[in-house]
Amino acid sequence: MEIALFLVLAFVAMNYFTAERRYSQLHRTFALLLVTVLVNLVFDGVTVYTVNHLDAVPELLNEILHRIFIGSMVLAMYLFYEYISLLVEEETGRPRRFNLAARIYLGIAMLGVLLLPVHYAVTPQGNYSDGIHMQVCYVSVAVYLILCTGILLHNWGKIDRKKRRTISMALAIELLGAVLQGLNHTWLISGMGLTLMTISFYLTLENPDILRAELTEQKMGMLYLKSQVNPHFLYNTLDTIRIQAQLNGDRKVADLLMRLVDFFRLSVKVNQQMVALDDELELLEAYMELMCHRYPELLVRYDIDPDLGGALVPNFILQPIVENSLLHGLKNRGYRGEVAISARRMGKERFEIQVRDTGSGFSEESKARVDELLLHYDRQAPKLEGNSIGILNVQKRIKLLCGRDCGLSYTENPDGGVTAHLLLRIGKEEER
Repeated sequence: MEIALFLVLAFVAMNYFTAERRYSQLHRTFALLLVTVLVNLVFDGVTVYTVNHLDAVPELLNEILHRIFIGSMVLAMYLFYEYISLLVEEETGRPRRFNLAARIYLGIAMLGVLLLPVHYAVTPQGNYSDGIHMQVCYVSVAVYLILCTGILLHNWGKIDRKKRRTISMALAIELLGAVLQGLNHTWLISGMGLTLMTISFYLTLENPDILRAELTEQKMGMLYLKSQVNPHFLYNTLDTIRIQAQLNGDRKVADLLMRLVDFFRLSVKVNQQMVALDDELELLEAYMELMCHRYPELLVRYDIDPDLGGALVPNFILQPIVENSLLHGLKNRGYRGEVAISARRMGKERFEIQVRDTGSGFSEESKARVDELLLHYDRQAPKLEGNSIGILNVQKRIKLLCGRDCGLSYTENPDGGVTAHLLLRIGKEEER
């Protein structure tokens, strides 16, 4: 049985590790879980043989193999807790409450695995590990199942139904396996429970085909936007008008048309999922130059770390955010005020773009609505707002292309207005 389980999970691992993805902390935890369960299955199969051949296998070797087997099982249970707690944290935005307790227990359990004596029970039905050393497994399963159940119940109403169902099913599977193993020691089915839990998470939450489908859905939304107006026809026509204005000596109109041509020329790159930050800013500058001409009391300021110019960002994410600041913040003030765009590193792997405005800010109701929308972005259908992609679509694309630990959020400024925070993962232009 252990060989069959190992082969099934190895196939899952091969599909998972060969899929193209940007690994977030959640995905890295699942990857480590996959490897740990595979190791556990190997030593499960080995110890099934050695425990039934106590006379033929050296006692020290048998003991070492059993300690590795039990240690990998304890670690797997901890990683299940870690994965579930990360998943719930992403869903709810609440910090993980039992993290320290889970890690302290892991350390205690591993000391028990290393130091406690190993015993074996010999029966006509078969041999198995017995005694206080084996109790570490049962206690570990109980501790982590209780922690996971507590997290699930505490956040029940805030977790997506599919994820809630998957977590509940996985916990029930492991509980059933532990109970059956406890009642029938010679069955040796602990590996089955771990494998079924892992596969249930893979099929419903980590399947790369599902993630690719989500990316395709977002790309189709972008292509739909592009199809509303043939942009090549539009900016070619505008360029013709610009040339005519220049020939007529109307330099100001010619310059404005040139910026409009630049905007449409750059905005048609919807077939590229990621573009350099410099390219994204060039499009934004063309847009803002037109808006500042239309509203003379509107100011724009840029403060960009020059080292981030080649960093990759999801295509067409800044213009919708800035447009949102204008329409929902500065419009109420007659477009009098400032929009400031800045970009700074946030550690080695991530950076943040901020779009700050001096507009009227959020009402209490609208702030709560926006926070809820961005937190539960994956429960919402893609939306198109007029001729631009709304903040929901921006959030979805950042999460899919940069990882779930990145994303869009809003804060209110003490002196009025709001700031949009776009947390992104650093990727260089040559990686495209």
